[in-house]
Amino acid sequence: MPELPEVEVVRRGLERWISGRTVADVQILHPRAIRRHLAGPEDFAAQLTGRRLGTAHRRGKYLWVPLEAAGQDAPDRSVLAHLGMSGQLLVQPHEAPDEKHLRIRVRFDDALPTELRFVDQRTFGGLSLHDPVPDDPAGLPDVIAHIARDPLDPAFDEAAFHAALRRRRTTVKRALLDQSLISGVGNIYADEALWRSRLHYDRPTATLTRPRSAELLTHIREVMNEALAVGGTSFDSLYVNVNGESGYFDRSLDAYGREDEPCRRCGTPMRRRPWMNRSSYFCPRCQRPPRV
Repeated sequence: MPELPEVEVVRRGLERWISGRTVADVQILHPRAIRRHLAGPEDFAAQLTGRRLGTAHRRGKYLWVPLEAAGQDAPDRSVLAHLGMSGQLLVQPHEAPDEKHLRIRVRFDDALPTELRFVDQRTFGGLSLHDPVPDDPAGLPDVIAHIARDPLDPAFDEAAFHAALRRRRTTVKRALLDQSLISGVGNIYADEALWRSRLHYDRPTATLTRPRSAELLTHIREVMNEALAVGGTSFDSLYVNVNGESGYFDRSLDAYGREDEPCRRCGTPMRRRPWMNRSSYFCPRCQRPPRV
């Protein structure tokens, strides 16, 4: 599933190519793609048609675009996009052949020769319309108001994050994947940040000192920014940016997917362990497990 860097790459593409454009027509080609919009396909299309798209925003792994209308000071609805495991938001020329798994097409009323397409092979993702949080100028959808800010957000509260870590009776990787505590960090980037911090994934959060949690945040931000610089991580063709291009941070991974390969710090073979229906990759020498 895409994590913060991949979703941010898509958000930047939407900001460049669709923000400020007015919707002329919406085609729903597969109803499952708007299943979270309970009023149905016809209502979804009707509410978008004629509306101007505002600036694309992101919180964690969620994207949204506020809908603007003449005479309004704040958006009254926002389009929320959840990419799931294989969702793609593509800006394509009108004449480009339809993708095999094209689910939604949005056309605009201007002279630009491009349209927005939502493509989703596994149909776990989708688009939906939601009311924004009251008085939120960005139009944050109310259904994701519980999602915490991410570590690249200027308003992220480091002191509150550290205090929450100390209070939780959990382990550090579980905490990093808790979207109500810190958003946007998934399995891949958690393993990368923990390797850089020399922390084992099962380290109890209550044992982390303030300097240690600050160091961990620093490494999370480093990993995220480095991934952003190269378009994110693409292990297959399912994750692409709005122009259909893959990211290549997978070439720079230090931990994830490197089982039995030498640790880039000490040379010890990296290990993989099953973890919450996923896998954790770590160096047994640099990231020693906590004492029982």
